[in-house]
Amino acid sequence: MHSSTTTAPSPTPAAPVPAAGGRLITPRAPARPSAAAAFHSVSAATTVLLGLVAIGAMIHEPVLIPPLAASAALVHSAPTLPLAQPRGVVIGHLLGAACGFAVLAVAGSSAWAAAVAAGLTLALLTLARTPHSPAVATAVITVLQTPAPARFVPLLFGSTVLLVLTGYAGSRIRRTAPRYPAYWW
Repeated sequence: MHSSTTTAPSPTPAAPVPAAGGRLITPRAPARPSAAAAFHSVSAATTVLLGLVAIGAMIHEPVLIPPLAASAALVHSAPTLPLAQPRGVVIGHLLGAACGFAVLAVAGSSAWAAAVAAGLTLALLTLARTPHSPAVATAVITVLQTPAPARFVPLLFGSTVLLVLTGYAGSRIRRTAPRYPAYWW
């Protein structure tokens, strides 16, 4: 028998959950963060993205790509989710790039090939236990924009490590912030 203070996690955020007496309830959206917490998350994500733009400007190479902006949002706004953990962020983007380059080599650059690369990336992320949805977009970007691997991969790796490190640092600046990461590997 369950204690009155024990709650079972819901299987999905929108799925009805059995309540006492067999009644089904639908969970609600998460609580709105405090103004300080929202400011902290938004300013940390914006700062790291501006840092990526600055690095790109210094080396005359685009470093900020849309999937990294999505990763920054996850790391800084939802630091406890599995999608935001370092394993998924770093390895996920590298797997996405690898799938993108592999599909690019076999099928060339097209929207069809990008869709295949996205599906393959999702499969690899699942098998590798590295959930990170923005990494699927990295595969698409790789196929559609055909970057030079020797430049793209090191910049992608460095960018993801920077996102993780700023998530770590940001979670220690504000005492009441959830600690990031929930796990490293």
